[in-house]
Amino acid sequence: MYRKEIKVLDCTIRDGGLINNYQFGNDFVKTVYRAACDSGVDYVELGKKLAESDDYTRDKWGPWNFCDDDDLRGVIDSYPTENPPAVAVMYDVGRVDVAALQPADASPIDMIRTACYVADIDKGLDLVKRTKDLGYETTLNIMAPSVAIETDLVEGLKQVNEVPELDFLYLVDSYGAFYSEQVTAYVEMYRTHAPSKELGFHAHNNQQLAFANTQQAIIDGVNLLDATINGIGRGAGNCNLELLLNFLKNPKFDVRPIYKAIQEAFVPLRQEIEWGYNDIYGVSGTLNQHPRDAMKQRANTKVQDDCYDFYVESKRIDDAGVS
Repeated sequence: MYRKEIKVLDCTIRDGGLINNYQFGNDFVKTVYRAACDSGVDYVELGKKLAESDDYTRDKWGPWNFCDDDDLRGVIDSYPTENPPAVAVMYDVGRVDVAALQPADASPIDMIRTACYVADIDKGLDLVKRTKDLGYETTLNIMAPSVAIETDLVEGLKQVNEVPELDFLYLVDSYGAFYSEQVTAYVEMYRTHAPSKELGFHAHNNQQLAFANTQQAIIDGVNLLDATINGIGRGAGNCNLELLLNFLKNPKFDVRPIYKAIQEAFVPLRQEIEWGYNDIYGVSGTLNQHPRDAMKQRANTKVQDDCYDFYVESKRIDDAGVS
C-alpha cells in the first residue's frame, strides 16, 4: 500500500535491547544504523535514555539503555550520509533525568519518545512538554492499553489532546494481544478522544499478527509505523521491517540493505539470543498477559517448550484474576 504520508521508525536496537540488556556491540549498532540510512526509513531509535545509578549501571544494563551523546555520535559519525534518518531515543516515566538533557540543537538526538502506562499519562505528558521545550520532536507511547480500564484510558486521551507539544500519540500492542478489529476499534477511540493528534502504531508478535496488525493500522489511516529488522524485540518480537518496507511500495524505501544486515549480523545473533514467535509467547498473547512469565519459561531449558503446562497455569491465573 502506497501513501506518501507514511513514515517508518526502526526500533531495532531499542526493542531488541530488551532481550539482552542492551549489550549490543558498537559494530552491531553501526550495522543497524547503516541499514537504516541506506533503506530510507524516516527514524531510527538507538535505545533508551535512562538515568544511571549505583543499581542501574552501564556495565550491567548496557550502554544503549542510556544512549549518552558520545555513544550516539560514535554511531552516527561512522556512516556520514546526505539524508540520514532522524535519531530517536526512549524515555521511561520515573527513570530519566531531564536536567541532564542538552537542547536539541546541541544533541545528536532528534526525537524523544516517552513511554508510560495509563496511570502515569500526566507524568508522561510532563516529560513531553519538557522535551519539546528543548526542541525535540515528541511522542507519547501509552503502554498496555489492552488491559487498561476504558474510562481511565479515555480520560487520559482527553488529557493528551490538550497538549500541543505532543507530535505523535502511539497505540501500543504491548502484549501482542490485538486482532485486526481491535486495532481498528482502538484507533477509532484514540481519534475520538484525541482528535488533534497524529497517530503511531507499535505491534508485538505474540500471535504472529504484528505485520498484519500494522497493515490494519495503515488501512485505518495511521501514518507512523514501528518495525524492527528481522522482527527482533522483547519476547516474540515486533513487526518485521523488511516485510513492512516491501508492503509499502514506496520508492523512497530500499529493502536490500535490511536483508544485507539480516544475512551478515542477525543470522549469527540468533545463535546467541532468541526472539520471535513460539507457542509459549502465543499463550501470553492469547490471554492478553504481560510476556514476563513467558520469557521466564523460555529461559528455563528444562520446561521451555512445555506449552500445555504453561497454558494451564496461565489460564488458571487469568481466571483467578491475579495480575
